[in-house]
Amino acid sequence: MNIDIAVLSIAILIGLYVAANIGANDLANAMGTSVGSRSLTLRQAVLVSIIANALGAVLAGGQVTTTISKGMIEPALLAGEPNKLMLGMFAALISAGLWVHLATWLGLPVSTTHAIVGAVVGFGILGVGAGAVGWAKIITIAISWVTSPAAGAVIAGGIFYLTEKKVMRAGDPYAAAIHYSPALIFLVILVLILSMIFKGLKNLPMELGFFQTVLLATPCAALAGLLGRRWLRSRLRAYCELGPEEQTYSPVECLFARLQVLTACYVAFAHGANDVANAVGPLATIFSVVKTKSVSLQVEVPFWMLLGGGIAVGGGLWAFGTRVMETIGKDITQITPIRGFCVQFGAATTILICSRLGLPVSTTHVMVGAVVGVGVMRGMGTLDLRILKNIGLSWVVTMPFTILLAMVLYKLLTLFLL
Repeated sequence: MNIDIAVLSIAILIGLYVAANIGANDLANAMGTSVGSRSLTLRQAVLVSIIANALGAVLAGGQVTTTISKGMIEPALLAGEPNKLMLGMFAALISAGLWVHLATWLGLPVSTTHAIVGAVVGFGILGVGAGAVGWAKIITIAISWVTSPAAGAVIAGGIFYLTEKKVMRAGDPYAAAIHYSPALIFLVILVLILSMIFKGLKNLPMELGFFQTVLLATPCAALAGLLGRRWLRSRLRAYCELGPEEQTYSPVECLFARLQVLTACYVAFAHGANDVANAVGPLATIFSVVKTKSVSLQVEVPFWMLLGGGIAVGGGLWAFGTRVMETIGKDITQITPIRGFCVQFGAATTILICSRLGLPVSTTHVMVGAVVGVGVMRGMGTLDLRILKNIGLSWVVTMPFTILLAMVLYKLLTLFLL
C-alpha cells in the first residue's frame, strides 16, 4: 500500500474518532437541556443534531482553515519540516480525542476547543519551542473559564426571573403565555437570526454590519411573532384536548417546549459551522502536507471532510452522548421546558453579546453557566454542588492534560517515525 494512502487512512479514522467525541460531549451539552426537559426525545435530538450539524459544517463551516489551530503557533516556523507538522497534528488529534472521550465517560462537559488548542500547544513546545507559543491567548482562554459561565448565569437567570414573574406567577398562566407569545417569539427569532449571521455564518464572506443586520432581522422577527401567536394558539388548543396520560407537561410549558426546539436547531447548526473544524482542521493540515509535501499557512477543507465531520459529530451524540446530556439536563438541576428555554435562549443571547463585544467565550462554559443561573434563581438548594465542582475541575485540567499528553505522543512519534 502506498505510504501516503496509509497515512491519510489513519488520519481520517482518528479525525472521525475526534469528531464523534466532540458530538458526544460538546454537542451533547448543547442538546442536554432539550432532552432533559422532554421538549425533544433522545431520538429526535439525535436526528436534529445530525441534520443541522452537517448543514452547518457544509454550508458555513468554511472552506479554508488556518494550518495551526487558533493561530497558537506560527506555521512559518515549520516551513522546512512538513513531517514534523504532520506528526504534531496526529499527536494533537489523538490527545484531544482521548481527553474528550475520558470526560464524556465521566459525564463531564468540557470545551473541545480548549482541548485541541492545548494539544497543539503541547506539540508546539517540543516542535518549535515554548517561546513560539501564543501564551497571551492561553491567558485569555483561562480568563474565559470565569467570564463565560458568569455571563451565561447572569443573562439566563435574568430571563428566567422575568419569565417566571410575568407568566408562571400570573393569575392565569395560560392567558399570560398567549399574551406574551408574540414578544417571546420576536425576541427568540431576532436573537437566532443575529446569532446565525454573526456566529453560525461567520465563516462566510458577508459584508453586513451589525446595525444593517438588525434592520433586516427586525421585520422578519416581528412577522414571525405575529404569525407564531396564531400557530402556537392552535398547537396549545390541540395539546389541551389530549388526555392527561398523553400530556407530558402543562399546556403553558408546551409553549416553551416549542420555542426550545427552535433554539436547539440553531445550537446544532452553529456547532457544525464552528466546532466541526476542531476535528477536521488538523485532519485538513495532514491532508495538505501529504498532498503538497510542504507547509501552508492556510489549507482548503474538502467538502467530503466537512460533511463527514458533521455526520460523525451527530453520530457521536447518538453513540455515547447520554452521560453528558444527563449531567446538563438532569444532574446539575432539574430542567423543565420553561427552564430549558431560558437556558438555551440565555446561552444564545450571551454568546451573541460577548462575540459582538469581542469577549472570548466557550459555548460549553456558557451553557453550564446558564443552567447554574436558572438553578440559582430557584434556590441554591436545587443545585448539585458536587457535580459543579467536578465540572470546574475538568475545565482547569483540560489544557494541562492535553498539553502534556500531546508532548508525550509527539515525542514517541518523532522517535519512531523521523
